[in-house]
Parts: sequence; structure tokens; C-alpha cells
Amino acid sequence: MENKANKNPFYIHPKAEFKHRLGVQIRFNDIDALGHVNNAIYMEFFDLGKATYFTDVNGGPVDWRTANVVVANVNCNYLAPIYFHEPMAVQTQATYVHDRSLKLLQQLINTETGEVKCQCSVIMVGFDVKNGVSAPISDEWKQLLSAYEGRPLDK
Repeated sequence: MENKANKNPFYIHPKAEFKHRLGVQIRFNDIDALGHVNNAIYMEFFDLGKATYFTDVNGGPVDWRTANVVVANVNCNYLAPIYFHEPMAVQTQATYVHDRSLKLLQQLINTETGEVKCQCSVIMVGFDVKNGVSAPISDEWKQLLSAYEGRPLDK
């Protein structure tokens, strides 16, 4: 399927195929007066995608009270509107992981056409929850992320 988003100058070309995909349900209250999904709802879809991605990477539930990463930056490119009855999914992948940060690329796609409707890049940083300070990302998380993605993420 042709991806119309490829022609958009803001489209971020993924470094690899997405291994993680989560179907999302569009609710009636997600629709705004213009008849499409409100832009704030996209962030909820991306948050669901991140949560299930990390659960899958971890091989089970993540204890967010002790997780050592937090969101530091989010950039979102709205490429096309999403309408009420469109079948949608959020895809998530880690693109790199360094000592104190990692980057995720996420996108909302129409599961029938493959059209990318929106992309989001997220920078997460290592964080010591107990002391409330910056911290290195654990070697365990680095290894889990690379293993899940099936490629080295330290470049």
C-alpha cells in the first residue's frame, strides 16, 4: 500500500519496520466539531502505545513507580485527519538508546489503507524516582529494548 505521508516533508522515515502495534478504538467523544479526532486525543493514543510497548519489551507489567525513564520531549506531526469510523492502530519503536536518553518513534495508521495519519517522536530520559534526579538508563532496559527491536540501538 502506498503511504501518502511519504510525500509530506515532515514525515519521518522509520529506521526499521515497526514490531509493535496496538489497535485503538475511536470513541464518539474523541470527535471534535469538525468531524475528526481532536488533536489532544492523539496524545492519549500515543500514551497507550508507549505503555503497551514497554509492557511487551519488559515481558510483563511495568511498575511505573520504579521505572527509570520519563518523557522529556514530544514532537508531533499531524499528517492527515482521522475520522470516526476509521480503523486505527498506533505503532511504536525505539530508534536509539544512550546512557541517559532514548528516543521512540510512534505513528497512527489506518489499518486498512496503511496511511500514516500522524507521527510522534518522544525523547525519554533516565530518572531516579526515589531521589527525583536525572539518572542513567539501566543496562537491563537497554538490553531489553535492543532485544525487542532485534537490532543495536546504541548508535
